[in-house]
Formats: sequence, C-alpha cells, structure tokens
Amino acid sequence: MRLTLRVWRQPDADTPGAMVTYGLDDISEDMSFLEMLDTLNEELILKGDEPVAFDHDCREGICGACGVVINGDAHGPERTTTCQLHMRHFSDGDTIDVEPWRAGAFPVVKDLVVDRSSFDRIIGAGGYITAPTGAAPEAHATPVPKPDADSAFEHAECIGCGACVAACPNGSAMLFTSAKVNHLNVLPQGAPERETRVLDMVATMDDEGFGGCTLAGECATACPKGIPLPSIAAMNKEWLRAIRKVAR
Repeated sequence: MRLTLRVWRQPDADTPGAMVTYGLDDISEDMSFLEMLDTLNEELILKGDEPVAFDHDCREGICGACGVVINGDAHGPERTTTCQLHMRHFSDGDTIDVEPWRAGAFPVVKDLVVDRSSFDRIIGAGGYITAPTGAAPEAHATPVPKPDADSAFEHAECIGCGACVAACPNGSAMLFTSAKVNHLNVLPQGAPERETRVLDMVATMDDEGFGGCTLAGECATACPKGIPLPSIAAMNKEWLRAIRKVAR
C-alpha cells in the first residue's frame, strides 16, 4: 500500500506542535499500525531526521501504552488497542492522521507520547485493599457470589490506556475511575476501604484536571476492553452511599 501520514510532531510540552506530512510506500496489509510507524522511523533515521516518538510496551493489547488517535478515533477504526490494529483496515492511497491523546490531564511529552501519570495517582488514592500479613487465608474462606465475581472481573479488564479520556468530548476519566472503584468495591476483600476508596479516587480525579462526565457514551464506545457505560452509574451510587455514611 501507498499511504500519506500526517503525524503530530511536538518536541516537548512547552513548544507548539504541528502536523507533518510523510509518504510511505510498500506497506504490507499484514503489518500492525506500530510496525508501520517503525517503518516510517527507519526511513526518517536513514535520512538523518528525528524519528517520531510514540509509546509502546507489550504490543500484545495488554498494557495500553500504545494509544494514539487515528483519523479522529482513539486507537483507530477498530475496537482494539493501537498495537493490535493492522493495516488491512486501511486502503491504498489513504491519508491517515495520527495524533496523541488530547486532554489537559495528559500533557504531551513528545510527539505522540503523553504523560498519563495522573492515572497512577488516581489508583494510588484508593486502588488497593487491606492485606493482613501472616499465613495466607484458605482459598475458599471468603465466598464471593458469582454476579459479584463476574462484575469484578469485567471491571478488572481495564488496562488504563486512556482511550476513554481521549474519546470523551469533556476529557473525563469517569469510566477509568469507575472501573478501578467497582473492581474492588464489589468484593468482600475491598470492604474495609469501600467508602474512602470512592471518595478519595473521585477527589483525586477532579484534582488532576479531568473534565466532568455528561454521559456522552464515547468512552465506552472507544474502550478496547469493553468496560460498560453503566459502570459510571455504579460508581456514582457508591459515591452517594459513601457521602451519606460519612455525613452520619
């Protein structure tokens, strides 16, 4: 395939960026999107130009580090991570725009790389459980109803890629935060911190500068792991429950 790429180039957070156009020939439809970017960088390096900086790690759809906006869609035209998107989803002669996540809480580091440490701080505010030291408890000592276990597993699939924030017109992190809250709050192991978890994580989310949620639904549509939109309602219910309990 022959492609025209328009890639966001920005040397650092303090320098204005711009879209730069590149042409690529002989791109195989079996390449992943990141392999295509690797090919672009190889050509740039041979020319003595600065390669495009982009984030990645596992390249197996597990870590979510690879996220970029492709033609206006977080992770591209398929509901998957960028590393698992293949060039067969594009056509010969296409023009492809590649941009970083756009959110005030995700400042650009360089080119397509953004700083998502705000997610780490949200998790650090309450994404943990009490773990007594000593002998491990017997595996079946704490029964968990299957609906609760299923819900916990569903929310635990969140990989923190940030696609929900990038897709949201308000730059909200509600879907991410709700996944982390609900994952633990439905389990008996998460009960000791149930109220403080949701209050602290939501407060940290707000402090990090994410936008408010208006239930546009774009977050759930873009999520590569299928975290459902009702997760936000479940977290709101947990938050109201915690506020009422603290107010007593």
